[in-house]
Amino acid sequence: MVEKISFTINGQLRVVEVDPEMMLIDVIREILNLTGTKRGCDNATCGTCTVVINGKATKSCNTPVSKVAGAEILTVEGLAKGKELHPIQKSISESGAIQCGFCTPGIVMELYGLLENKPDASELEISNSLNKHLCRCTGYEPIKDGALMAQKLIQDRNKH
Repeated sequence: MVEKISFTINGQLRVVEVDPEMMLIDVIREILNLTGTKRGCDNATCGTCTVVINGKATKSCNTPVSKVAGAEILTVEGLAKGKELHPIQKSISESGAIQCGFCTPGIVMELYGLLENKPDASELEISNSLNKHLCRCTGYEPIKDGALMAQKLIQDRNKH
């Protein structure tokens, strides 16, 4: 059965005609051709498929598209403003927290979901957020360093 499902993704209203049980990651990657969101485990354990739905970091590999009808979705493609990277993207890059880069979009979106909603998150909250992601290349210290750098940039931005 195919249904029309509408949502806003990266600021654009989109209407897709799909099986409502199709996973959001498949809609994002295959129908909308937004390939920054990565497919990893398909069981919500690795975090590579993380997007932000209505302000909350969410795994898209186990989210049926029917659950996002009317929602605001943000993918990694929607973060930068032109050539200006979002503070999280900039900090993760500058801290050396990207080697192969496969897990990076999911980590960036996880941090966005946390830090844009709670810029004063504790170091423990940041660590707990990062614990939802697997990274086989970089190691977690540079990622944590990047997260803390991003937090400072977001706090400074919010003061102005």
